[in-house]
Amino acid sequence: MQNIQLTNDIFYIGVDDKTLDLFEGQYIVPNGITYNSYVIKDTKIAIVDTADKRVTQEWFANLQAVLGDKKPDYLVVLHMEPDHAANIAKFMEAYPEAKMVSSAKSFALLEQFFENLDVTNRKIEVKEGVELDLGEHKLSFIAAPMVHWPEVMFAYDKKDKVLFSADAFGKFGTLDTDEDWACEARRYYFNIVGKYGVQVQNVLKKAANLDIQKIFPLHGPMLTENLDYYLNKYNIWSSYEPEDKGIFIAYTSIYGHTKAAALKLKEMLEAKGEKAAITDLAREDMAEAVEDAFRYDRLVLASSTHDAGMMPQMENFIAQLRDKNYQNRQVGLIENGSWAPMAAKKMCEALEGCKNLTFCENKITIKSAMKKADLAQLEKLAEELCA
Repeated sequence: MQNIQLTNDIFYIGVDDKTLDLFEGQYIVPNGITYNSYVIKDTKIAIVDTADKRVTQEWFANLQAVLGDKKPDYLVVLHMEPDHAANIAKFMEAYPEAKMVSSAKSFALLEQFFENLDVTNRKIEVKEGVELDLGEHKLSFIAAPMVHWPEVMFAYDKKDKVLFSADAFGKFGTLDTDEDWACEARRYYFNIVGKYGVQVQNVLKKAANLDIQKIFPLHGPMLTENLDYYLNKYNIWSSYEPEDKGIFIAYTSIYGHTKAAALKLKEMLEAKGEKAAITDLAREDMAEAVEDAFRYDRLVLASSTHDAGMMPQMENFIAQLRDKNYQNRQVGLIENGSWAPMAAKKMCEALEGCKNLTFCENKITIKSAMKKADLAQLEKLAEELCA
């Protein structure tokens, strides 16, 4: 059981899930995930979001521990995604006097997720600028469409100066995970929210007009100090600007020859004082690779030719970059082929939908195994990347 008093009147009733293997069915979460939920106890009592069906029993136990013999007046639903909204029907059944407060789009989605749930006489539809009066606490709502679903709203508590930020500012990992916030928040952001940088920028502009002293997201820790750090990270990420100077090398290799070229390039770059990170797309976490591609200001793609194209893992990687609006980077290409090298051409074509990419003039073509002549070409590419 986990309930934490965050302010005089706001309590955390979320649940850590340490047994989940894949978040949203695709992202590896070695340290689990949190489903955050909050109670605001005032003249009126509001619950902010529920939790995933995996933790229904624990969530209700946490809720009851905070409520005691009191009954909630409102369930505020900021986000209808099932990892936060799965217990709406059970909550509305358990507390028949409570009303659900949410956006028009949320109520439309409610019918899709809960076939027999009728809240016609129990719903309060809110939009940006509307205020929910709880007594001393007054929640004002901020539309945050596509951050990262269309129905999303933030809520701002004027009394405690808290921004309830839905999925924004979230991260992978449970509350007791001892790790740097930025690493798993970055992987979370680019893989889940990253496509919608323009929308994140829009809501950041709205938030800039508020006196925010705490940010309470739906995943990860509550942010109560150094908020400029977190806001700055989100501003960098959502504007698609590099966070760090460095080169990220992503490769796929059939018999190890393309891998050898990628490793040699990394060695050359580091000898020139550059920071270089490398990943094997066939063996390492694809979400980490997407994160690193956005983190650094330069990217090198190295692929063996496969079926007159690139390796499937490289194709998947580039598709994910394209889907997440990858842009504003310098890109180098390395291909390998024994009789008809085609990977570089196909990688270049696959990136055509990305904005403001500058391709290195020194495209490397290796015929089967890397040879001495290839080292000179790799050196030229390293020099161009460092220029």
